Amino acid sequence: MTHSHYYLHLEPFKLETGGELQSLRIEYNCWGELNENCDNVIWVCHAFTANADAKEWWPGMIGPGLLMDTDKYFVICANIIGSCYGTSGPLDENPETGKPWFRDFPWITVRDLVNAHEMLRKHLGIKSVFLAIGGSIGAFQSLEWAIMFPDKIRNLAVIAGNAFASPWNIALNEAQRMAITADSSFLNDMPDGGHQGLKTARAIALISYRTSEAINSTQKETNPDKINNFKAASYLQHQGNKFIKRFNSYSYMTMTNLFDSHNIGRGRASTEKALESIIAKTIVIAMDTDRLFPPEEQQFLAKSIPGARYSEIPTSYGHDGFLIEVEPITDCISEFLSQSGSI
Repeated sequence: MTHSHYYLHLEPFKLETGGELQSLRIEYNCWGELNENCDNVIWVCHAFTANADAKEWWPGMIGPGLLMDTDKYFVICANIIGSCYGTSGPLDENPETGKPWFRDFPWITVRDLVNAHEMLRKHLGIKSVFLAIGGSIGAFQSLEWAIMFPDKIRNLAVIAGNAFASPWNIALNEAQRMAITADSSFLNDMPDGGHQGLKTARAIALISYRTSEAINSTQKETNPDKINNFKAASYLQHQGNKFIKRFNSYSYMTMTNLFDSHNIGRGRASTEKALESIIAKTIVIAMDTDRLFPPEEQQFLAKSIPGARYSEIPTSYGHDGFLIEVEPITDCISEFLSQSGSI
């Protein structure tokens, strides 16, 4: 069983947008032992609505003899700001009002996540990260970390991500925000506010994570005479009901805005120049049917990062393939690490 740990930063934490959190709590999980040099670290940067328990949501990746071998490495995953899994977020108390933040939670960017987890790295006495690995918005964070603190990341695995949130990404996120704000209960500033809208937002997201082939296959009807109660509709309703039991609409709004903020080139000479500054040995892995982050966006990353390797994994699962295709991802990264030089 995984036991959570917490780091409390009791001083103001400054945000990229100019605001600040008067204090910051970070939940994290870890497996394995830190070596004497404090550098046998694999840092997992989690995806959109995941949490710090990477062993639970990425089965087959962490443990003795697996890609993230806990007999060899110290593996850590920290929950991101604004989420609802232990790190400071919208349902926490706003010290200025004594009430939960709800809609007033400050705007968070990917660079804020990096600064928070860099602070945690220092707190834990980790000298450098052997491998920073992340999928989806976890890829955003790992990329930014390798740019912002290049001497701290030695190897980098970027999976199913891109250099900046595309107009397609932002349009999908806005559709989800529109669904949440169309639910008038969102304005009530209660823990379950906007839940019906959140169900719809989750349905929009799930469709973007998979492929038409996958949904056509798994939700196929066997009765050609059916005129209602279709499997595909029931599937989305079921997934929405499950989701609102574990997430809240205020964190979801924070996460979609965080997603939109991703832009490697912001405030820098260019996107290409920013990627060219990465000194970590890098592998970029794409899912060939990913419609959220098409392979060409990841090919651009691999071409722009000096010496980066590119791998494309065949999958029928679309973007969600990065969570499901454990064996081919393991093979790609294991080969990459064997060539880059492992601990």
